[in-house]
Amino acid sequence: MVLCDVCGQVLPAEAAARRRLPLCRRQPRCPLCLAAAAPGCDELRRHLEKAHPESGPPGSSRPGAPLECPFCGEAAGRELEEHVRERHGHLLGAPGTDTGNGEQLYECPMCSLTCTDIQILEEHVNLHLEEHSFSEGGHIRDLELAQQLQTEEDKWRRSEEEKREREEFKKLQRQYGLDNSGGYKQQFLKNMEREVDRGRMQPFEYHKRKADMMESLAFGLDDGKTRTSGVIEALCKYYQNENKDVRHVWLSAGVDHFHSSLGDRGWGCGYRNFQMLLSSLLQNSLYRDCLTDTTLIPSIPKIQSMIEDAWREGFDPHGASHFNNRLHGSKAWIGACEIYSLLTSLRMKCQIIDFHKPTGPMGTHPRLFEWVLHYYSTDNGGGAKVVCTSKPPIYLQHQGCSSQEMQKLLKQNSDGTNLKLLRKFMGSLKEKQYQIVAVDGVLSLEEKAARCRASQVLTSEKIP
Repeated sequence: MVLCDVCGQVLPAEAAARRRLPLCRRQPRCPLCLAAAAPGCDELRRHLEKAHPESGPPGSSRPGAPLECPFCGEAAGRELEEHVRERHGHLLGAPGTDTGNGEQLYECPMCSLTCTDIQILEEHVNLHLEEHSFSEGGHIRDLELAQQLQTEEDKWRRSEEEKREREEFKKLQRQYGLDNSGGYKQQFLKNMEREVDRGRMQPFEYHKRKADMMESLAFGLDDGKTRTSGVIEALCKYYQNENKDVRHVWLSAGVDHFHSSLGDRGWGCGYRNFQMLLSSLLQNSLYRDCLTDTTLIPSIPKIQSMIEDAWREGFDPHGASHFNNRLHGSKAWIGACEIYSLLTSLRMKCQIIDFHKPTGPMGTHPRLFEWVLHYYSTDNGGGAKVVCTSKPPIYLQHQGCSSQEMQKLLKQNSDGTNLKLLRKFMGSLKEKQYQIVAVDGVLSLEEKAARCRASQVLTSEKIP
């Protein structure tokens, strides 16, 4: 509820009070008959003398009731004129000004416009009020529109970010073989079909290789097509007879080299490295009892199933969840953690050594070379120049060689050119991180169970 601050009338809203104010200021009422009198104190006095002569001059008292102020309603008595001039003189002077020829000029309280008609002034003031109301409403609408546009922009930005994240995730899935695009078998067949289409493979060879592949997968064994044997023997012979610039050489136990094929090109290096490590363990009597169920080199799909078996035993549940507990039939990359779980489930005593940052200039890893040297040089060999140790090869993933290149290594030459395929110098290993899996002994059943429990949070030895 809003009251007019001049006449006291109840108004429905503040805007109505603003519209009424100029009229209240300009139309005071007679305190005797409540008739609207013309603005100005002189006009009010003339009205009283003409309409109410019996009441006497403004300074005399009226029978029955004291005179009331036409603006505020306060009883003023004989001092009405003085009361009006002192308390409300600003209202009497505001409405208009005498032009000297009998006309009154009324000034707009909201701008500098003057007019001679009070009704025209009222309409003019109403236009001011309506314009102000429209302006306020327009500002609100502009603010609402700006907020709506900002909300839509934020929504679009979130949508784009989610879309980009999904695309990046799918890209990573494709890169690491987790996109359900098939595994070894599907890639092998697809690549052979491509070779036939390009004229690089005859149809009869396609069918023969397909039959061989299906047979090896059925038995869970590697087909041996990319296997190269006799690598350690060739290195031993070369260093003993040909090389003059090396003081000491330590070689691992015998190992066969395995290279990727049409079925695992681009993602199978982790599985091939395990095949090489396993080929050495199978030749060592210390580990033979742990490998009674694995007397031959398994195929890549079989290795995937073996890792899944280790997960089901309880090894590395966090790592298993990364692959949704499933490797078989995928092209998923594997690394040190998966190999540790598999070897430990086979009762192999092994550890992960994490060279998690470079330790030398230009991003090199001299601490890695020192660790490998110490690992093998514990077999001193009685001071011999070339020592063939009993220790199996370490599991370390980096750029490898093809089977064709490995075959060249077996062909002896005097300048050692082919050896460059295997020799790695400090500057050739400059990735940010390397992980090694080293096998050194056999676990009892109790030790295996303890390591399984410990692998709930799989840890590694970090260097440095």
